[in-house]
Amino acid sequence: MAQTETPPDVQNTPAPYPHAATTEGEPMEEPKRRNPLFFIVLMVVLLAGGYYGWTRYQFAKAHESTDDAQVEGDVFPILPRVGGPVLEVKVVDNQPVKKGDVLATLDPADFQQRVNAAEAALAAAQAQVAAARAGVATAQASVRTAQTGIGVSEANQAKLQKDLKRSTFLRQQDIIPQSEYDAVQANLRATSAQRATATDQVSVARQQVLAAQQQINVAQAVVKQRQADLENAKLQLSYTTLLAPGNGTVSKKNVQPGQVVAPGQQLMGLVSSNKTWVIANFKETQLEDMKVGQPVKLEVDAYPHQEFRGHIESLSAATGSRFALLPPDNASGNFVKVTQRVPVKIVLDNVDAQHPLRAGMSVNAVVRVQ
Repeated sequence: MAQTETPPDVQNTPAPYPHAATTEGEPMEEPKRRNPLFFIVLMVVLLAGGYYGWTRYQFAKAHESTDDAQVEGDVFPILPRVGGPVLEVKVVDNQPVKKGDVLATLDPADFQQRVNAAEAALAAAQAQVAAARAGVATAQASVRTAQTGIGVSEANQAKLQKDLKRSTFLRQQDIIPQSEYDAVQANLRATSAQRATATDQVSVARQQVLAAQQQINVAQAVVKQRQADLENAKLQLSYTTLLAPGNGTVSKKNVQPGQVVAPGQQLMGLVSSNKTWVIANFKETQLEDMKVGQPVKLEVDAYPHQEFRGHIESLSAATGSRFALLPPDNASGNFVKVTQRVPVKIVLDNVDAQHPLRAGMSVNAVVRVQ
């Protein structure tokens, strides 16, 4: 019988396992088992991952966080209350100043002229008061003169009445002529008329006194008005000197000497260095357990290795969109629900002079709510 030859490729093919039996009837050797250390490491990794996930879950239940937060501070705008050319600028950008320091001055020439005119008008008004008081004195003298005339007229009238009585008796005896009797009667009537005239003069003089006293009141009112004009002119003059409203640092200076400025034009800003706080915009779904006084951990991007502590001082009464220039109106058009954010004010427990917070810095705020 012819022997079957094995193909060359089959002869050179290695056995599946080096240690496996190649002869018929011998058992094949089992593969090597894995090291138990692998399963131990895997178990440790799973336990560590589970523990980390559990701690993060517990942390998330007790804390609310947001990175939509910024440092805020008082920024005073420096605005002139009067217009005019700038005479001098006494500060530069980023210069620290104290309350009451002179920041800039405007040309005071026009305002000084107004002060001088107001002072002259006040002096004229005060002279009118003096003239009115002199008029009262003159009117009162006229009253006394008229009253004296009444006394003279009464005295003459009494004398003439006695003369008329005697003349009537003498005329009845035909001792004096009729003409003399008529003259006495005429003098008596003239004296009576003079007394009536003097009485009217007294009334007129008293009216003049009242009118003169009214002139005093009018003149005094004019004096008060002129005093107010003078004080206003001095106030306008004082506005030509721009003073720092508080302690802080000059920022964003955009004024130069010789520049003509208008009232209300912002010349520079003054960032207050007394106090800073953080405004964190939390989602409305995060506010369920948030209350005033809860502790807050602050992570400032400028100081990644420094931790700041604070607490919630207040929560806004409205969402941030309500204060937008164009607030949303959900009653018109298609409505798409958007989660709103509510500003929360956070104040620092301690001020770190080595790590000052500046307005506008980005912050990550974490609030412990449980």
